Amino acid sequence: MLCLLCAPGAWAQADDAPSYGDTIIVGSIGDASNLIPMLSSDSASHDISGLVYNGLVKYDKDLNLVGDLAERWEVSPDGLTITFHLRQGVRWHDGAPFTAEDILFGFRTITDPKTPTAYAGDYLEVKRAEVLDKYTFRVTYRKPFAPGLTSWGSLVALPKHLLAGQDITKSKLTRHPIGTGPYRFKEWVTGEKIVLESNHDYFEGRPYIDGYIYRIIPDPATMFLELKAGGVDWMGLTPIQYRRQTNDPAFEREFHKYKYLPFSYTYLGYNLLSSLFQDKRVRQAISYAIDKEEIIKVILLGLGEASTGPYKPGTWYYNPHVKRYPYDPEQARRLLQEAGWQDTDGDGILDRNGKPFEFTILLNWGNQERLKSAELIQRRLGQIGIRVKLRVMEWASFINEYIDKKRFEAVILGWSTGVDPDQYDIWHSSKTDYKELNFISYKNREVDTLLEKARRTFNREERKRYYFRFQEILADEQPYTFLFVPYSLPVIHTRFRGIQPAPAGITYNFIRWYVPTREQRALR
Repeated sequence: MLCLLCAPGAWAQADDAPSYGDTIIVGSIGDASNLIPMLSSDSASHDISGLVYNGLVKYDKDLNLVGDLAERWEVSPDGLTITFHLRQGVRWHDGAPFTAEDILFGFRTITDPKTPTAYAGDYLEVKRAEVLDKYTFRVTYRKPFAPGLTSWGSLVALPKHLLAGQDITKSKLTRHPIGTGPYRFKEWVTGEKIVLESNHDYFEGRPYIDGYIYRIIPDPATMFLELKAGGVDWMGLTPIQYRRQTNDPAFEREFHKYKYLPFSYTYLGYNLLSSLFQDKRVRQAISYAIDKEEIIKVILLGLGEASTGPYKPGTWYYNPHVKRYPYDPEQARRLLQEAGWQDTDGDGILDRNGKPFEFTILLNWGNQERLKSAELIQRRLGQIGIRVKLRVMEWASFINEYIDKKRFEAVILGWSTGVDPDQYDIWHSSKTDYKELNFISYKNREVDTLLEKARRTFNREERKRYYFRFQEILADEQPYTFLFVPYSLPVIHTRFRGIQPAPAGITYNFIRWYVPTREQRALR
């Protein structure tokens, strides 16, 4: 008998078909802080929230805006009104139906002055928000607002039936979120793990991977050992791990490595309330004294690009012609002398009015690239007479006790910038209060005006002019020393299929990743 199913390779092909099951274990150096998206600004919290909640819109693999909870929308000819037509039949994880009332409730919550959020700015541009019917939501802006459509992501989709009349900051949803997303919350053990399980009724289809475990492992070396031992399936590699510790055939049979330039950058930021950093000549001098190419070559092993501002190179709004700060210690010394800093007592440390030039850079545990970069910066600044101390601390304390309360002199941190070029929340002078994103207290009237104007036009060339000028000012004033754009270096176990790298990265289609039945492991 002729058996077509028994032809060579047929069984392998059938066995490799998408199937439900297995659990993916993701390694992270930091724990989440709050699982209501509008209340948190750290990446760990948003990584988890992004699987639990949806927005009205999202980006597809090619960075085009597509519908999420909104099936479609219309923008009025004058650009002032957006009417969202919502998906019908969507349910919150507790079974309650999702409606336009939930979006209106989320909007009113994020714009409530009592809500401690850094993200209210975009929504305060709205003149009127209204529910037209159960599945139609409309917003009308006071003035044209270019980032309007992109702002309707996952920040404002909240379950009204669970939160109405409550203080959102004290809600159990901060630690036990209930969303509409592809994964449901199951467990959070602080400092250890966050566990999710797939939403079998998800409106885009049940995710193939049943479980998602987010393991907190502050040390990347320990995390890498866990990866090789089977305790982690997915992590971000350090450059030395990518270049030197993952090239043997046995590793390559078990894991796939990826490399792409993300929408992010790393920077040395200055507390501009400190008398040390209020003269831009001092900030410029520090930028000249830091050898960025040395950091990229020695610390990143070439896996990064020098940063000149807050935008990813190659995007339409990136200005390649801004002032740059090549390594030039003599120019650094000249600028410091102009600013009144000299070594008057011959001890090798600059001083002014009897006070030595010394400061502390704060860093968070677990990010070796930032720590090693800080050590190089410390050495280079020491060579021009600036004494630098380093202080490393746990992430939650770092953010809550020092960044939010402005109890620092300088920090090394990074921003994930998003696809739209709007930078209002990070750089506008109105965003310098407690827990706002402009925590360095940067204020510049022209920058304020440029950011405001760039929000008011839909003309790309006009926006581009505003953002080019914005970058020129930042390059001159150096409120940050923009250090580098590090490559994203994820590594994932080979049993996970369906990963398709694209301009959006690799996670845009996570619900379509799968493990063939024959390779699945027991639920962990």
